[in-house]
Amino acid sequence: MLGLCLLLLTELAPLRPDAPNRQPALAAEGRTVALAYGAGHSISVAISNDGGRSFQQAVVVSDSGKLALGMHRGPRMAMAPGAMVVTAVVGEKGGGADGDILCWRSANKGRSWAGPVRVNDVPGSAREGLHAMASGGGLFFVTWLDLRRQGTRVYGAISRDGGATWSRNLQVYESPSGSVCECCHPSAAVSPSGEIYVMFRNWLDGARDMYLAKSPDGERFEPARKLGTGTWPLNACPMDGGGMVLERKGYPATAWRRDGEVYFLDAGSREEQKLGTGKNPAIAIQGGRPVVAWSQSRAIQYAFPDRDQLMTLTSDGAFPRLVSLEDGGVVAAWESKGSIMVQRLE
Repeated sequence: MLGLCLLLLTELAPLRPDAPNRQPALAAEGRTVALAYGAGHSISVAISNDGGRSFQQAVVVSDSGKLALGMHRGPRMAMAPGAMVVTAVVGEKGGGADGDILCWRSANKGRSWAGPVRVNDVPGSAREGLHAMASGGGLFFVTWLDLRRQGTRVYGAISRDGGATWSRNLQVYESPSGSVCECCHPSAAVSPSGEIYVMFRNWLDGARDMYLAKSPDGERFEPARKLGTGTWPLNACPMDGGGMVLERKGYPATAWRRDGEVYFLDAGSREEQKLGTGKNPAIAIQGGRPVVAWSQSRAIQYAFPDRDQLMTLTSDGAFPRLVSLEDGGVVAAWESKGSIMVQRLE
């Protein structure tokens, strides 16, 4: 098979022209796919019960407070058997002046939502608005860029009761140079055995390179290691944190940007593979093989790293997200002209 088969396209149009739908997030459990997105200061979730082929009418989870939205800020979605969880950074003032990671949960497949509860245990420490969430091994894990002290650090927290309560906050990484990259979102993944992985962009000795940290037990993180062999000296923040997915053996495969190029790094390898020009990559597993999508100008392109072929998902889109399905398919979502577009790929 040279490429993915693109199935029916679903459009979630905005309810108001002054509040476009933005920043989609996807999660899947069995044949159920959940899509979260923001519009203005509201958070909505739409559910598919047929593997992403069609979606029910979206339910508004919250419309209170000032939602951090745009440039990878926005809601995050994760699922486990019997539980759906949505998180977002919300404040009273907004605009980075304040903000906490709030969590809502559903035990009835997204029909109603309880919450919110706060994840970060120091109020206002998540005001940068950039975070990630993942589930696996009976737990949910949230990681974020934290500002409780001078400089930006990576923190995390765990829930073992479906998002009802969250653990004390755990420092994932602190840069010896005083701060990690201040505006690049982290990525998270949890293995079936409960191992936690966090990918983030560091700022170490003037370089903005990607690093990976692992926790074997949720109690501590091992020293983070640099991903790839190249480096990116940069006195600015690219606002692009890449994506991560676990392969079948539970090891992370990653996709990320260096300068103006998108790279893929297979689990267990240190030699990165250049895929093409672009930014904002996302990654998933399709039929046992990694597939990476990213923005290239106004288009969204995708590729299988094990094949020398570049394909176009759409000619007009931005901020793609991908999620792997148990049946071997992949669901993609992206922003386009104020709508969220969703397409199942096989």
